[in-house]
Amino acid sequence: MQTSEAKLAVVIGGGNGIGEACCRVMAERGWRIAVVDLDLAAAERVAKEIGGRGYNVDIRNLEAMEALANRIERHSGSVHSLVVTAAAFQERHAPHDFPMDQWRAVMQVNVEGTFNANRVFGTRMARRGGGSIVNTASVVGHGSSPQLAYGPSKAAVLNITQSLASEWGHSGVRVNSVSPGSTLTARHLARDPGRYARNIDSQMALGRRMQPNEVAEGIEFLASDRASAITGTDLLIDAGWLAASTWGFYGGVPGARSADEASRA
Repeated sequence: MQTSEAKLAVVIGGGNGIGEACCRVMAERGWRIAVVDLDLAAAERVAKEIGGRGYNVDIRNLEAMEALANRIERHSGSVHSLVVTAAAFQERHAPHDFPMDQWRAVMQVNVEGTFNANRVFGTRMARRGGGSIVNTASVVGHGSSPQLAYGPSKAAVLNITQSLASEWGHSGVRVNSVSPGSTLTARHLARDPGRYARNIDSQMALGRRMQPNEVAEGIEFLASDRASAITGTDLLIDAGWLAASTWGFYGGVPGARSADEASRA
């Protein structure tokens, strides 16, 4: 139940996927929510369903981000938490034929956009003397992958998070990130099945992928006062993808099915 005294969270990318799940989980925990998305209709749909307000913004545009922050403060007061889940994805390309316009597009949203959002809202939090930010990185930001733009962009998010945690810590602002693994969002399910290994679930320590609300639970915790001593930290929410990533060399994690077994299932 939201009240006028409830803390205000801004969720950028809140119109779908993990961001939408964050809006719903945080509203259930009593947060007031400003749902922000490039798609205004999606933001307003989620906002209507949870009793929040919907806004749209292109996070690549710093001036638009400043204007958004001013609008939200006029409508709802000071922002206590910022959650950034907006992201651009990529098609798989070999290095020699990766379209550079696509590479730059991923970097502009995931790196520049994340920094813009942190800069605008984090500066306001620091001036007030408190707040929390949760950025969305990725398990592929922790190591190599065929995601030659997306992976490096998420590694940059990890570094931005640690740097801003140190920059604003003495001003009472906590900055953390989460690194989801393969999460069963609508966008993920709609992708070409050939994009992933047939036995992808078996490659996770838990033998499965995550639901969006499972990632959202970790984000809400880091945003909340329950995580009051946590800053500069990345929380892996990957069903044990990273933990199990080297086990294939030794035949796979115990109980895992082979790709042939998965294709017959």
